[in-house]
Amino acid sequence: MQQLRLALWLVLGVLALAGGCLREAAPEDDGKLRVVATTGMIGDIAQRIAGDDAAVTALMGPGVDPHLYKARESDVDVLFAADVVLYNGLHLEARLGDVLEKLAGHKVVAAVGESVPTDRRLMPEGSEGIPDPHIWFDVELWRLAAGEMTAAFIEADPARAEGYRARLAEVQAELAELDSYVRKQARRVPEERRVLVTAHDAFNYFGAAYDFEVVGLQGISTAAEAGTGDVRALVDLIVERRIPAVFIESSVPERNIQAVQEAAAARGVEVAIGGELYSDAMGDAGSEAGTYTGMVKHNIDTIVAALGGAAEDEVRDADDN
Repeated sequence: MQQLRLALWLVLGVLALAGGCLREAAPEDDGKLRVVATTGMIGDIAQRIAGDDAAVTALMGPGVDPHLYKARESDVDVLFAADVVLYNGLHLEARLGDVLEKLAGHKVVAAVGESVPTDRRLMPEGSEGIPDPHIWFDVELWRLAAGEMTAAFIEADPARAEGYRARLAEVQAELAELDSYVRKQARRVPEERRVLVTAHDAFNYFGAAYDFEVVGLQGISTAAEAGTGDVRALVDLIVERRIPAVFIESSVPERNIQAVQEAAAARGVEVAIGGELYSDAMGDAGSEAGTYTGMVKHNIDTIVAALGGAAEDEVRDADDN
């Protein structure tokens, strides 16, 4: 294990320091399983399944972009002390790849996003064979990820398997209710208005699951900057389709979407900033979007309000007819 610690230090030693939110690791003598999750979305569900049997630490906090996250030197001790490491995979945490590879084989390391069957992974045009990693925006797929988290817990801590499975069942039921809520809210937006324009292409799974056309200014990764041609093409779409609102994201700088808004105004079309969506990171702890469920509800409610969703009783009447 000492060789593993040294290997991790060597890997991290060549990485530049980057900001992140890091909670203290669980004490080593409390008898709990020690779990490290890369993102808040994984960490929140993992802690729900863990209950009092494990303590979960999330490396990336509110506003942190996992596409660009570079492990800090202080992450070594947290990762080294963990019994289980959970990450999304599908190339989301691209710059953590070397670190995760070093950990695999020494402890339980699970890429929960890779629980999604190959035929359900979205492969955007120009992605060069790399699937879209943003699976958490399809709540049904995130239920699969929750199952993968539970399998990792049981592998590392089989004596408490019954408790992990029981809490998974509770989480799965809540996620099924959440999926129904999103579908109900989505139906409030007339089909011709279901065009979601965001800062980067994070919402393709959301669009596929809940019947929205999704257009991102940047690609599925924020590592590539949007150019003037990207802005121009998006403004053409907004002008042609008379899209009423576009959305900023909590983990992506606002300037690109603001540039789109200004360019549309120069062509005589006023497009509103419909609100802030949470894409690659959740909100602050204790806030509306500080949990996975709260984040998903915030997003769909914000989208529906900005795109002119009908009142719920109008939707019921339409469904009855």
